[in-house]
Amino acid sequence: MSIHTVTTDQPEKIPPPSVDHLPTARSTKRRWDVGGRVHRLHQKLTTKHGWVGDYDYAWLCMPTLPRRWGRARSGRAKTGPPFYALDSELPIILAAASGLQHALAMLAGLITPPIIFASALNLDSETSAYMISASLIGCGILSLVQMSRIRLFGNYFLGTGLISVVGTSFATLSTANAIFDSMYADGTCPSTTAPDGTVTRGACPDAYGMVLGTSIICSFLEILMSFVPPRILKRVFPPMVTGTVIVMIGASLIGSSGIPNWGGGSNDCMGRPSSGFFQLCPDISAPRPLPWGSPEFIGLGFLSFVTIIFTELFGSPFLKNISVIIGLAVGCIVAGAAGYIDGSSIKTAPAITFLWVHTFKIRVYPPAILPMLAVYVSLAMEAIGDITASAEVSRVAVVGEEFDSRIQGGVLSDGIGGFLSALFTVTPLSIFAQNNGVIAITRCANRTAGRFCCVFLIIFGVLGKISGVFLAIPNPVLGGVTTFLFASVATSGVRVLSYNRFTRRDRFVLAAAFSFGFGDLLVPTIFTHLFDGVQHPNKGLQGLFDSITIVLSTPFLISGLIALVLNLILPQEDTDDDDDVVEVIDVEAHPNSKEKELHI
Repeated sequence: MSIHTVTTDQPEKIPPPSVDHLPTARSTKRRWDVGGRVHRLHQKLTTKHGWVGDYDYAWLCMPTLPRRWGRARSGRAKTGPPFYALDSELPIILAAASGLQHALAMLAGLITPPIIFASALNLDSETSAYMISASLIGCGILSLVQMSRIRLFGNYFLGTGLISVVGTSFATLSTANAIFDSMYADGTCPSTTAPDGTVTRGACPDAYGMVLGTSIICSFLEILMSFVPPRILKRVFPPMVTGTVIVMIGASLIGSSGIPNWGGGSNDCMGRPSSGFFQLCPDISAPRPLPWGSPEFIGLGFLSFVTIIFTELFGSPFLKNISVIIGLAVGCIVAGAAGYIDGSSIKTAPAITFLWVHTFKIRVYPPAILPMLAVYVSLAMEAIGDITASAEVSRVAVVGEEFDSRIQGGVLSDGIGGFLSALFTVTPLSIFAQNNGVIAITRCANRTAGRFCCVFLIIFGVLGKISGVFLAIPNPVLGGVTTFLFASVATSGVRVLSYNRFTRRDRFVLAAAFSFGFGDLLVPTIFTHLFDGVQHPNKGLQGLFDSITIVLSTPFLISGLIALVLNLILPQEDTDDDDDVVEVIDVEAHPNSKEKELHI
């Protein structure tokens, strides 16, 4: 692609539809005119334009044909609705509809980590349902903070001022699994070994509390990083590093959670033991337990997966934004009719709940400190990329002092959110990228829609029965959907990597990073016995060994670390000396050209 085809300027904002009955601002500077605000609110609540506006709701809800079929029939492409900027006047119904889309688009990503955490620690259904509710409520509250743009001092802010919603980071999910494995291995969490050698893990809520406590002290790293100039952060963490990390996060989660759940469960039943509680999946007490990998389980997951594809093909813009939820819904309907759903979690879930209904012992697990510090570095990297993408789809500047302040405020809010989320009994949160697609499709970047999204998330969390419903989703249905979700994460990483020129140096760095990353992914136990030869280490030394083992055994941590170090120490190549630059001339575009030069 020619460099001249890359557009760096943002398109001009399309003015929103004129609303005759609503007063317009007479100056760019906001005025704290209480009487005027009350009058505008009254007009918005008492007029049709204030409620409905001129938005094309039919376009939002109308099913669509695939692009080629639609063009063949209509002969021309349909134009979408106008673009609503950050602070433009937004009709109430449109704000609520857009907010609901944002909430539903991120819902699957919010409920998946607590479900996987609870499953990995074998927690009871009551605690698991609370963890889902706490995640939804915490994300709603901290998303409100991230969407704000509060000036602190000087040119420092808190929040991005964009529709930047937050959710439980998949980086935390990947790292926590390695930390939990270490806790079960060193006896921090209980486990039993059957006569046939099958190891069964016991419930260990204290492990979750240790992850929360470690997260609290490690969150200060990202808070400090937010005061580093963004240009330095981008230089230290270029697309070469961030893309590698995101690819490995998605790939590792597919292998550790997505596909195992698709087959019936990611717990001990995955090993297909010949006896015991996990002889069948998800366990022998389930309504219709089957061996792991049974065709019935594969079929349920495939149904959910295919539903996502068909929704993308034929769904309306609204349904396309929530295709993952549609896949979950269709899979659950069929699974319920076939008798695979256990409704006990719905019955035991409270009607109303909130934060701190259940608590965990907040403690620090020393071997987890180093991995969690690396997690917060990756959260800062993710935040920079996601804020840039949000600014692009919101049609605001992606260069300059204002944009740098948005990155600074977003990273700071991310770090403070990690501290507060642990107090909310939720693992570290990060900015979600899924909502950028909602903005791009609906053409609504208004923060009022984002605030409605936060309200919906808090309502979903407070209504405890909703968490019970999420917990009742069969593993194969969840696996089929989350496999797609995690693959989307890996695809985002590939997109970030595409920003590189892929010189010989770039390919060398990637090859070295992926050597360890994919090696860990394919042979997870390679570094497990690295320090077995050390005789009688003291407690501190053993903690250091465990910490290093966790880092080496987590694909995205070790690959990201290698990419970071090599990118800093290897010298940049001169473009003129690059022996891999190829100039391709289109013969059809230049029929009269007699010479085609290849610089190889």
